Parts: sequence; C-alpha cells; structure tokens
Amino acid sequence: MIDSNSSIFKYDDGGRADAGRKGHTGDCVTRAIAIAADLPYREVYDRLAQGNATQRKSKRERKSKNRFKVRTASHGIYSSRKWFKDYMAELGFKWTATMLIGSGCKVHLKSDELPKGRIVVTLSRHYAAVIDGVLNDIQDCSREGTRCVYGYWSISEERVEELAAERNIREGRLNPLLEELLSFLQVTGRSGND
Repeated sequence: MIDSNSSIFKYDDGGRADAGRKGHTGDCVTRAIAIAADLPYREVYDRLAQGNATQRKSKRERKSKNRFKVRTASHGIYSSRKWFKDYMAELGFKWTATMLIGSGCKVHLKSDELPKGRIVVTLSRHYAAVIDGVLNDIQDCSREGTRCVYGYWSISEERVEELAAERNIREGRLNPLLEELLSFLQVTGRSGND
C-alpha cells in the first residue's frame, strides 16, 4: 500500500495459520473478511464454503468435469452471487463502487485514495483488507500504488464490536473487560462482594 511518501503494508493471514491451514491457496476473500471484520478465519471460511456448496451451478461449471467438483472457499468465491452479497450485508458491510464500465480507474490501492476505517477492497482477481489506510494481507498487492480498486465493502468499528460481542455470547464467554476484572479479583483474593 503506497501513500504519497512510503509503502504501508502489514503482513496478516487473517488467522489462517491459527486455523490449521498450511500452504498457499485462493482464499483471499476469506482472509480479507476475517481481517476487516475481526472474525475467526474458520468461521468465515465455513460460511463461504457453505455458500459455494449450495449455489446454483453456472453453465460453465456444468460443462467442466474436474475444476469445480470440490466445493470449498479455498479456490475462489463468486462474489457477484446473491448469497455472497447477502452474507456481507448480514455482517454489516456496505458496498461502494469506485469504477463503472467504461469510466476508467479512478481509485488506486493507495491510502490517500481510500477512506479511513475497515474496508475489503475488490481488485483484479483478488480481495484484500485495508484498515485505516494500511494494507493487511499476506503480500503487498498494491503494485506500488498503481493497482485499481473496483470497489470496496466497508464496515463500522461499532459493527465489528457488535460481532465480537455476539461471538463471545455464542461461545459462552464474558465480555473481555469483565473477565479481566474477575481474574484480578481472584488474584487479589477479593470476591467482588467486599
């Protein structure tokens, strides 16, 4: 990611290694969503794989014998499908197109051309997360600030916090601050009723 002075890139696999995944694969959509929404990689992967598995086969897929037999989120996501757009909306993302047919490239993968906040940018054959102007991915895909951004999905910090709270409730965990307080009380020997 390039701004007017320097490259801004942070290596982030979106929790892929922590989920037990190894090697390289076409899971950029999963990584980008996991990073931008601060969600566990496995949770996003499973949802995208489910969407891929249940989507209607296109004419191209019906003609292919081998390439599309395995339904997974590791070999790309058809992000133009309704189920994908519905999933992004469910998470709280909002779509902004930055390029129209015949308009030429107006926005590049540069921090001074993108909005602040948490976004998932759509590039040619790639998705990446950008947080406050910093590209978060497994490689610097900005092409020194010349890569065109076709559009982006944005999500508010408030919504990211709501998603984290929902996940904590689902997993039976308390609010991290409350957990920290209870831990402190146990260490100090106080019961909280003192």
